[in-house]
Amino acid sequence: MTKRPIIFSLVMLLMVAAVFSGCASKDLSPQASGENSGQKPTVLEFNLGADPRTIDPSLNDAIDGSHIINNIFEALMREINGKLENAMAEKVDISEDGLVYTFYLREAKWSDGQPVKAQDFEYGWKRVLNPNTAAPYAPHMFYIKNAQAYYDGNAAIDEVGIKALDEKTFQVTLETPTPYFLSLITRGAFMPLRQDIIEQSPEGWIKNPATAISNGPFMLVEYIMGDKLVLKKNPNYWNAEKVQLDQINCHMIIEPSTALTAYEAGDLDIINIMPTQEIPRLMKDDPTFNLLPQLGTYYLNFNVNQSPTNDVKVRKALALAIDRKAITEQVKKGGEIPATGFNPVGLKDSQGNDFNQKAGTYDINVTGGNVEEAKKLLAKAGYPDGNGFPEITLLYNTSESHKAVCEAIQEMWKKNLGINVALANQEWAVFQETRKQGNYNIARGGYIGDYPDPVGLLELLVTNSANNDPHWSNAEYDNLINQSRFAKGAARDELIYKAQEILMQEMPIAPLYYYTDPVMAKDFVKGWQKNSMSYWYFGGTSIAK
Repeated sequence: MTKRPIIFSLVMLLMVAAVFSGCASKDLSPQASGENSGQKPTVLEFNLGADPRTIDPSLNDAIDGSHIINNIFEALMREINGKLENAMAEKVDISEDGLVYTFYLREAKWSDGQPVKAQDFEYGWKRVLNPNTAAPYAPHMFYIKNAQAYYDGNAAIDEVGIKALDEKTFQVTLETPTPYFLSLITRGAFMPLRQDIIEQSPEGWIKNPATAISNGPFMLVEYIMGDKLVLKKNPNYWNAEKVQLDQINCHMIIEPSTALTAYEAGDLDIINIMPTQEIPRLMKDDPTFNLLPQLGTYYLNFNVNQSPTNDVKVRKALALAIDRKAITEQVKKGGEIPATGFNPVGLKDSQGNDFNQKAGTYDINVTGGNVEEAKKLLAKAGYPDGNGFPEITLLYNTSESHKAVCEAIQEMWKKNLGINVALANQEWAVFQETRKQGNYNIARGGYIGDYPDPVGLLELLVTNSANNDPHWSNAEYDNLINQSRFAKGAARDELIYKAQEILMQEMPIAPLYYYTDPVMAKDFVKGWQKNSMSYWYFGGTSIAK
């Protein structure tokens, strides 16, 4: 394998991210499948990392779950090698006004042999939109006519612009033209679902191989909690002849050092986590190391309903007292970019400007922090030099990397503000629920955008968002995000810039850095790729050894 160029500079990251080439691909040369040829099955040993809280397309909001969903389900469109391709939709017609999308489904079957119908898309989408489902990405449906009105109780479900015209024709009517709509619907929330299967077992259907009926290149055949998921090639997949892997063992190794040891011992073929301190060595010496860009942000959540972080002066003091460059260069060491706003580099406004650069820095000094201003704000909040500041806890999910980042922040707050902050960790599934319930003071957060548009991350913080972990609410902010769904061009840009300005002034979250994506893949693994949202896809992967 020719070593993939490693991206060292911010300039290169900007160039790559700007065209949304978060997709990385290797040679796609064909190779006979073991199951089809009578040879030994072709098996990929892949480290998924954490045990996903869910892989239900309607309920998932984590990247680990997205990796699985992206391989066992197939949406109307799919991103391949950085470009949108027809998937379940054989053809798409878009009306001249950009409001009506008519999808003509190809002949395809579910993993149990039943035909995939337009009604499966209608059911899946409406399940997400149903408030009783509590789907985290229901707001992504609000671009559809009457979707938000239905969600808010002001319209009937039959008034929503989601309709199966017949078994092979699916039509969607939007509220306003949405240029990135076809990209948006590649995400998990827009997958087709089998109503008959889900209604039999609404809670446990997807992790039970007997009921985990899917329509993608692979299907779930085994799930061992906390250990692994096993996927096998779906023989009923419409494009099964192009799928070259017979099986994917998705291991759940959380600790980066353990994952790297297994990789170097030959027990894993692909890993996406490795110890922070090892990255410089791997970057220099290991030809299987790749550093990819990501449209995502690592940040802190401040619980705005608990003292002392219910005080915006405290939140801003804590945010400004952090040396982001020290975290990226001395702790992470993976090419991460210090953050000055919520939106990462690489997202463009309608005029072609990089949103991050044009938005400004909001008084954040990435080198050394803005310590003097932070001290002033803390004093105004009633805690001069940290005196009287209560001991609070910074919560993170169990990980060597997260621990190192949080320890660095703990030390900075002690040194720069004179305050003591305790650290605590929880396993991933527990941590997600704790954060959602608001049972924390400060909790680490991270998010990879769901589509390449500046509003993508910002809409996480609207009042009713299931991803609004700070439990922050600002009516003006909500209104700006809502208006942006119906505005165009420069007028839309202005709304989104204003929304981020409010967010950064209120500081319910403190952006720390923008992600890069370190990946290690053995030379013999060909055709692996990640899409612009950093979800793995193995439908074109082969093993040559």
